[in-house]
Amino acid sequence: MFPSFVDRRRPGPARRGPGAGLWRPAALLRRSLAAVAAAALAAALVPAPAAAQAAAPVRVVVDGRTLATDAAPFIDQGRTLVPLRAIFEALGAQVDWHPAERRVTAQRGSRSVRLHIGRRLACLDAACGSAALLDVPARIHQDRTFVPLRFVATALGAGVRWDAAARTVYIETNPAGVPDPGSGVAITEPGTGARITGPTRVQVRLDGDAAASAAEVRYFLLDPATGRGPIVARGSSPTAAYTWLPDPLHDGPRFLAAAVYDRSGRFLAGDVVPVTVAAVPQVALRGPAQGQVITGALELAADVNFVAVRVRYERVDPATGQAVTVAEGDPYGPLTWTPGLADNGPALLRAAAVDRLGREHTSPVVAVEIQVPRRLALQGVSSGARITRPVNLSASANFAVKQTRYILRDPGGAETVLASRDGTSSLRWIPSPDHNGSRQLLVEVTDQNGAVHRSAPVDVTVAVEPAIFLETVGPNQVLAGEVSLRATSTVPLTSIAYELVDGAGRARRIAGGSSAGATYTWRPAAGDAGNWRLRAVGQTAAGARVTSEAIPVRVYTGTLYGPIAAMPRSQFLDFASRLAVESYRKTGMSAALQVAQAILETGWGQSTPRDKYTGKVSNNLFGIKGTGPAGSVVSNTWEEYNGVAYRVDANFRAYPNLQASWDDHKRLLLEAQRYAPFRDVMHDPIRGAYALRRAGYATDSQYPAKLINLMVQHQLFRLDEVEP
Repeated sequence: MFPSFVDRRRPGPARRGPGAGLWRPAALLRRSLAAVAAAALAAALVPAPAAAQAAAPVRVVVDGRTLATDAAPFIDQGRTLVPLRAIFEALGAQVDWHPAERRVTAQRGSRSVRLHIGRRLACLDAACGSAALLDVPARIHQDRTFVPLRFVATALGAGVRWDAAARTVYIETNPAGVPDPGSGVAITEPGTGARITGPTRVQVRLDGDAAASAAEVRYFLLDPATGRGPIVARGSSPTAAYTWLPDPLHDGPRFLAAAVYDRSGRFLAGDVVPVTVAAVPQVALRGPAQGQVITGALELAADVNFVAVRVRYERVDPATGQAVTVAEGDPYGPLTWTPGLADNGPALLRAAAVDRLGREHTSPVVAVEIQVPRRLALQGVSSGARITRPVNLSASANFAVKQTRYILRDPGGAETVLASRDGTSSLRWIPSPDHNGSRQLLVEVTDQNGAVHRSAPVDVTVAVEPAIFLETVGPNQVLAGEVSLRATSTVPLTSIAYELVDGAGRARRIAGGSSAGATYTWRPAAGDAGNWRLRAVGQTAAGARVTSEAIPVRVYTGTLYGPIAAMPRSQFLDFASRLAVESYRKTGMSAALQVAQAILETGWGQSTPRDKYTGKVSNNLFGIKGTGPAGSVVSNTWEEYNGVAYRVDANFRAYPNLQASWDDHKRLLLEAQRYAPFRDVMHDPIRGAYALRRAGYATDSQYPAKLINLMVQHQLFRLDEVEP
């Protein structure tokens, strides 16, 4: 565990300007970000609904006098918006408009205000050392800048009161006795001006309407120059304490903004405090203890106090200082290392974590003594197993092996070498009836020094009949186009034939020959279409007939349709970015992570399933099986038969459009119980990628690394920089 990393002293002079050190979008991403930003700005600038404008006009009374404005205040979505210039000037403020930047500045005595059209963040002094979140972003209406009523009090220290019955705004320049409406949200931790060096507790206090309606809180780390930034913590218990894990990429002066939302995702209120991020990366190795004697597998984990992209665990030779990587991967979950015989002796263990800037940070070393015994075992069968068909055997050794021999021992002790392999290569053993009875299986290896070692024997019972096992076709497979046919047999065969058997038991030969172990090909003709049973029939030298299991298959001779592109590759990034940012705003799930998943799982939108028989398009971006709102399509999936993988038909969800597929995938991640740990960190693209893998979303151990590489290569992290 690490101590608190919040230095509550006032920060000194900034070491870098706002935005310094942040990634800048590459050309590939500029159009995507521009399109997303344009859509967001357009939404912010939509005029008030007709219904709101048709209601009785809203009056503004300043210090007891009705203020005549050329653009009347209005109410939109429960917020009263007022014309900034007319009210600020009535309060004695100097107001300036900067059209090129779509920026408004106002000065009243020592108070200064700066805001941008379409942004929720407003600066409350000339240096933007303090700020506030607007209920709704400033907008243009009837060629005038409108801001939410509450902002008038926040910005210029005026007293504001709203009389709903009279539809009147009362503003007092001398607010004595007039309550400050406040926002209803106050950040209690960290304090104003906190210096963030490591994991930081964040928490808010809620009052009034915000307390009654709040369903979610999100903490944003905003760049003062742009008013945008990523979510750094979030949760569905708004007043609970959460932990913010800082990212060295964001070092410098920032605003920590807490935004509270209701159950529909509507922004209620927020608060802002200035902070200085100055991450001091630290890594601690968990698992081994100082002086521990290690005799077997060891669980390793890293405590990191910053956002780490990956972690590597190293064994360091105390004599030479040479480091060897023994495990690497998830910085937020445990990994298991099983030392080998060559690792024996004194060693120093450490963890090395890499941040998003590519810098490596190492833990203090832990001195251990490794004393693992030599281990050699036969894998693929268990003691007492009854063997009736081919089995896959392999050797497991914790030392370097030059050659491996698989051995069968009879009750009298006589041994037969089943096969010899270089290294520890596996063996697919096809027992024969001659092997029947109680037997022992073991593995013998020769190490790099020429020494021979044997595993403990495994007691088995071999009970095989003369039989053939199909290897290239499995049950319920659809045979179309050129079909490969191959089989193995427990007895020597002089010939083999592959037959289709109809429902009446009539068989006809479709391929075969005198080489029983050869691969034959068959291409179905139009008359072969339909449901059959496929079998292999062999003949021994003695004339005995040997057959395989007759498995159900379907022969299809029509047109087959393969995966289809959802759109041109050049359009996919724009498309995915738009949907991801919309989802990020609604749910808090990292947009960068969403886009990386879409790219990885569809090959940039170039491979989505469609019905292999009808050509029906699925619009299924994430390969989710089952029945969707538009039914399903039949496509391929993998199964195993006789130890060999083969393709069979499976139903995949179909959707009316790509948006529905995107939403369904997010619903799966947001609602399925197995993804609860993912939801805790889904705002963080790095931690989210690893959490998906731990939750079982993908079996590929490299799945998080592939996602992160896509996010880095295409600078997708910028998609997570949004306004509250």
